Amino acid sequence: MNLAAIYDKECPIILNDFLAYLINVKAKSYNTVLGYKIDLKLFLKYVKFIKNNSINETTVDEIKINDINIEFIRNITLYDIYSFINYITLERQNSSYARARKTAAIRAFFNYLETKVKLINENPAKELESPKISKRHPVYLTLEQSKKLINVIEGKHKERDYAMIMLFLNCGLRLSELVGIDIDKIKGDILTVIGKGNKERTVYLNQACIDAINRYLEVRPKDAKDQRALFLSERKTRINKRTVEILVKKYIEKAGLGNEKYTPHKLRHTAATLMYKYGNVDIRALQQILGHESVSTTQIYTHIDDEKLRMAVNANPLSNIKVEKEEE
Repeated sequence: MNLAAIYDKECPIILNDFLAYLINVKAKSYNTVLGYKIDLKLFLKYVKFIKNNSINETTVDEIKINDINIEFIRNITLYDIYSFINYITLERQNSSYARARKTAAIRAFFNYLETKVKLINENPAKELESPKISKRHPVYLTLEQSKKLINVIEGKHKERDYAMIMLFLNCGLRLSELVGIDIDKIKGDILTVIGKGNKERTVYLNQACIDAINRYLEVRPKDAKDQRALFLSERKTRINKRTVEILVKKYIEKAGLGNEKYTPHKLRHTAATLMYKYGNVDIRALQQILGHESVSTTQIYTHIDDEKLRMAVNANPLSNIKVEKEEE
């Protein structure tokens, strides 16, 4: 990963050093480190805002933090951290997931300062509790809706777009995994992708995906600027995530499924749902297919099939017993 892509002159030195540590020592992915940077910048802006009444800026976002030093950090308390969590909850309407992510970033930052570089003696985040994440059923397309989506793909890049949608719906790829696919990482029915945390993951391709990729390779530009990249943009460079998001939204609307909640990540949910409902996939196998670190993440798919629950209740041998009316 290019460290220059993460370095931010608006950040204090101590934060840039922490981000470099995440990349060079912990080998965290670009997306993870970028998320930490965004969350910690907001946290430091907020703390400086509430601690310095002489600041003239009217909003937290306008606060400058590149002058923050270790003495400022040492004066941050657990109360300040909980005040920040209260702020992102009430003022920014952060979900429980977003609050938990920011809490994890803060905890990691102070742990680094205390145990790795020994710059603080007291860690205010040591007793910090992570907000409980509310479990929500995943949003996904039904089998019929998925077929409808596939059938509306057309246009100049229809072979490319068809292959991308098929990989989302059949393999449950993450958006970053899809745009990062290299041609030389496809060997027969085996695809190797770089998953979360920069970990390599093996994905098995079914025949529909193999056929879709082969049809696309026949029309893929031979003069690509990035010869390794599988999916190319209009400029013949590796396609970016935003372009894929726009394409998915376009086809979702074209299929008459026009709801903004259907994103590339929801297509990943769809693949997992279809595998679980129709493929009798073991939860551990599904965990491996999706590249989940913990099986608890995968278990959200065990609660999606309401029809099975209905059938289970109706299968109870007592379900057909009727109350006999008393004779008058």
